[in-house]
Amino acid sequence: MEAWTGKKEFILAQLKVAVILIIAVIGDRWEPSYPRNDNHNMALFWIGHVVLLAASIATWTHTPPRDASSNRVTILSRHQTEEWKGWMQFAFIMYHYYRAWSAYNWIRVFVSSYVWMTGFGNFLYFDKKKDFSIERVVSMFIRINYFPLLLSWATGVSLDLYYVVPLHTEGFFMTLATCYLGIKLETNAGMSYWTSRIAAIFISLALHVAFFETQAVDFLLLFSKEIHFRFQADKYSAWIGILCGALMKKALEYMSWAYGTVHRPRVAWTQRIVGVGLIAIWYFEFGCMTDKYQYNPVHPYVFVLAMIGWLMIRNSSKYTTECHSTFLEFLGRNTLETYVLQFHLFMNHQVQNIPIVIPGSGPDGNIIVKTLNMLLCGTIFVSVAVLARKVTVSTQNTFVELVTIARKKLWGEEEEENDHEDGKLQEMKPMVANAETA
Repeated sequence: MEAWTGKKEFILAQLKVAVILIIAVIGDRWEPSYPRNDNHNMALFWIGHVVLLAASIATWTHTPPRDASSNRVTILSRHQTEEWKGWMQFAFIMYHYYRAWSAYNWIRVFVSSYVWMTGFGNFLYFDKKKDFSIERVVSMFIRINYFPLLLSWATGVSLDLYYVVPLHTEGFFMTLATCYLGIKLETNAGMSYWTSRIAAIFISLALHVAFFETQAVDFLLLFSKEIHFRFQADKYSAWIGILCGALMKKALEYMSWAYGTVHRPRVAWTQRIVGVGLIAIWYFEFGCMTDKYQYNPVHPYVFVLAMIGWLMIRNSSKYTTECHSTFLEFLGRNTLETYVLQFHLFMNHQVQNIPIVIPGSGPDGNIIVKTLNMLLCGTIFVSVAVLARKVTVSTQNTFVELVTIARKKLWGEEEEENDHEDGKLQEMKPMVANAETA
C-alpha cells in the first residue's frame, strides 16, 4: 500500500481545528454582552453597505482574456461567483448583527441564491467531468460538513442554526443523482444529450413536487421544525440551479453573439432594462411585503426573478464579465466559515447577544465606541474564519488522498480476482476528485 504523504498535514490541521474550536467556545460564552435585539440599527446597516460599496469600487479589477482575439465571453466565472457570494454574505451577517428586520425578504433571496449555486456549479462539474467517484463525494461532504459539525458539537448548539449546511448537502447529492441519471440515459438508453438531460431534470422535478407539495414533506419534522421550514423555503432553489446549468451553453452562445466580437449597445441596454424590470416585479409584487409569514409561502417560486435580474445586469457587457472586486472575492471565498462562525465570534450566546470587548460599547454606549467594538470583533471573526477554511481544505485534500489509496488497494484486490477468474481487466477508473467546491 502506497504511503499517505498527507498524514502530517492532516494531523496538523486537526490540531489547528482544535484551537479554532476553543476560540469559538470562548467567544460564544464571552461576557460581558447584551441582547442582540437592543442592537437594531437600520442606519448603521445601510452605512455598512455604503462602506462595502466603496471598498468594492476601490478593489475593482479587470482581467482581460488570455486570447484577445477570441469572441468567447465567460459569465459566472469563479471570480464573479465569489464576488457575488461576498456581498451577499456581508448583507446576511449585518442583517443578523443589526437586527435589520425590514431586509428579511432580500436576505431570503440571497440565501436561495447560495443554494441555487450548489445546483448550478455541481451540474456544470458533473456534466463536464462525469466524475461520480467516492473521492468526489467524500471531498464535497468534508468541505461542506466537517467544520460545521465539529463546531456544533463543541459549542453545544443545534445544527439547525447552520441550516444552510444541510441545504447545500442535500443540493449536492440531489444534483449528483440528477446528473448521473442524465448521463446513464444518454449512454445506456441511447438518448441524445438534450433528451437525456431534459428527462433527468424533469424526473428530478417530479420527485421534488411529489415530496414538497404533499404531506410527505412533513417527514422533515422528524429532524426539526426549523429544518422543515428551511427546506420548504428553498425546495426548488438547487433544482433551478440545475436547470440554469443545463442552459449555460445557450447562455454562452448568446453572450458571444451579443458581446463577443462586436459590442451591441442596444442589446446591452435591453438586457439591463429587462434585469431591472425583473427585480422591480419581484419587489413591488412580493418583496415589499412587510409580513414575512405572507411572503414565505411564495418565496420559493419568485426569488428567481430578482436573482436572474441581477445576473442580467451584472453580465451586460464583455467588460463587466471580465471584472470583479478582489475584496468581495476574498469575502466570498470564506463564506461557509464566516456563516457558521458569525454566531460565536461576531455575535454570541447562540446568536442571541452582542459581545462587548471594548468597555463602553454596550447598547447605550457611544456610537463610535460601538463601531470600534464591531470592527474589532469583525476582524477577529474574519481572521479565524480564514484560518478555518485553510485547515478544512487541508483536511479535505489529505483525507481524499487517503480515500484514494484505500480505493486503489481494494479495487486492486478485486481486479486480481477478476483477472484470475475471467481475464477481465479493470473496467473503470474514476477521476481523482477536484478538491475545490463546484
